[in-house]
Amino acid sequence: MEQKTQEINRAKTYQLMLFPLNNGATNVYYILVLSYIATFGSNVLGLGILFASVMVTGMRVFDAFTDPLIGALMDRTNGKFGKFRPFMVIGNMIMALSILAMYILTPFIPETMQWARYVVFVLLYAVWVIGYTFQTSCTRAGQTVLTSDPNQRPLFTIFNTVGSLLGMGVMQFLAPIIRANVADYSSASFYRVLTPIGIIVSIVLTLLAVVGIWEKDQPKYFGIAGNKAEKIKPSQYLEIIRNNSPMKRLMIAGAGCKLALSIATNTTVLCMLYGSMMGNYDGLYLPMMVIGYVFSVPFFLLTVRTSQKKGQKASLLRYVSVALACYVGVFVLLLLWKQGVAGFNLSIMKDGHIAINLYTVLFIALFGIGYGAYYSTADMPIPMVADCSDYETYRSGQYIPGIMGTLFSLVDKLVSSLSATIVGLAVSAIGISSLPTADTPYTGGMNVVVIILFCVLPMVAWLVTIIAMKGYILSGEKMKEIQKVNAKRKQAIAEGMTLEQAMEEFK
Repeated sequence: MEQKTQEINRAKTYQLMLFPLNNGATNVYYILVLSYIATFGSNVLGLGILFASVMVTGMRVFDAFTDPLIGALMDRTNGKFGKFRPFMVIGNMIMALSILAMYILTPFIPETMQWARYVVFVLLYAVWVIGYTFQTSCTRAGQTVLTSDPNQRPLFTIFNTVGSLLGMGVMQFLAPIIRANVADYSSASFYRVLTPIGIIVSIVLTLLAVVGIWEKDQPKYFGIAGNKAEKIKPSQYLEIIRNNSPMKRLMIAGAGCKLALSIATNTTVLCMLYGSMMGNYDGLYLPMMVIGYVFSVPFFLLTVRTSQKKGQKASLLRYVSVALACYVGVFVLLLLWKQGVAGFNLSIMKDGHIAINLYTVLFIALFGIGYGAYYSTADMPIPMVADCSDYETYRSGQYIPGIMGTLFSLVDKLVSSLSATIVGLAVSAIGISSLPTADTPYTGGMNVVVIILFCVLPMVAWLVTIIAMKGYILSGEKMKEIQKVNAKRKQAIAEGMTLEQAMEEFK
């Protein structure tokens, strides 16, 4: 029994519940920034529609340099407040200040100084990106100290969803209410109201997450060598990633899942679908969002059960496949859509009465099951990053959760921002000069854009995910083996053996 205790590092229930709120804190900005920044730049600041959209993706070149540096800094950090807590707090502060300045102050720059709007917009976004990397990479990296129990790690997805609902869900729920009662997405007033709310929610979630990891954020949980581990050089990172096949495959799969979620839930896409095409944004957006979340609940329970029995790889493959199959049906329904024809449009309420047609019933069923399945898998790669980090320790002896977390964070930000560029280019292709809002009338070709963005691209992303995960070797059984070997090496090092000797002795 004592040996088993040494092999597995388990988290307490409150730690499993609170630490994932760190992802909820960053998901506030996922909505506040990545869902609205292109609309804000184009419609509030008057920046070019393509500039506002493409700039968000272009900044990934900047990320390519900053992310590895931040990861290296995290791996070298081991101060009074631990390895992860300082990055969580500092990152949240950077994001709060930069976005407060972005959404509240930049509209006061005179239109006669449009060049200054461009410059400040880019600089503030660059600062926000650094803060986002600081905090979001801790979500991935911190799991390595939280728990090594293969039965506990899948639970992260459940508690992460709660955090997302407290972060992302609150923002998605409040945004249309603010739009209806205060100002439209094209008005600076909308952002003056939504921004402070989002910042406060994010700060609260961050503080709770810090409490969750406080006890675990200490050297005895840092890999197999603790403070004895050698400091790796940045030049070694390329070699590490080249030889860590599971991490490469997970980055591709994570990109597929994230891209599907980013595009399908993009505010502009939903405005075109529920507002421009169906003609009832206010009556459809919130109900459909609630339906999606309701359908997600059983799938989150199913994913955890599957992950605990067969491993996280099997769970991810199964439910991404379910989403893909259901969205084939959604694709067909959108192809059948006819402007102004009641039987081929979504309809929930009319003149204060329930008015649901067959088209809506089929759409709700297929969309609900598909959304539930893919929403439950969208963040599943996050706990799998911890598996890849443990595999790297098993493979090379190096404990580098920082570089693992920032590499995955880079992919996360790349595809999230790529969605804004894809949407901007798609809208420009049909001759629209500014990003559509809830009140934008239907324009010819808009249905094709919605079909591609809402269905086709997510389906392609899921196919890529399925292909990438076929060769992923970290099954449930393999992770149990890895944890046992790492535990024996750790104990040997604690008893005086060198890292090299322990790596050679226990294989």
